[in-house]
Parts: sequence; structure tokens; C-alpha cells
Amino acid sequence: MNTQWRKSSYSGSANDDVCVELGRLASGIGVRDSKDPDGGHLTLNADEFAELVGRLKQQR
Repeated sequence: MNTQWRKSSYSGSANDDVCVELGRLASGIGVRDSKDPDGGHLTLNADEFAELVGRLKQQR
């Protein structure tokens, strides 16, 4: 499976240190640092991803 990574709309510009990409994986949802695409990724299932997003929204 060839993963297509998508940069988060909340990530900063090219000069920003905080850049996140998401990708649909066979085993769930991948989250990685767009500035280090070969550095690995975190894999979350749908429930874990929903919990992460919910917690991030609470912290705004």
C-alpha cells in the first residue's frame, strides 16, 4: 500500500518547527513529522485518533 501523506492545515509554514502529516495506513492512521518523513510514524486506530483529536480540541 502506497501511503499518501497529507499535511495538516494547522501545521505552520515551511519555516515552522511544528509540521504534522497524516496518512491512511492498512493498520490505521499514521501521524508523522513532515520535516522528517523517513523518521518513522505513529500508528493509531480510529478510536485512538478520535481521542487524540478530542483532547487537542479541548486544549485550545
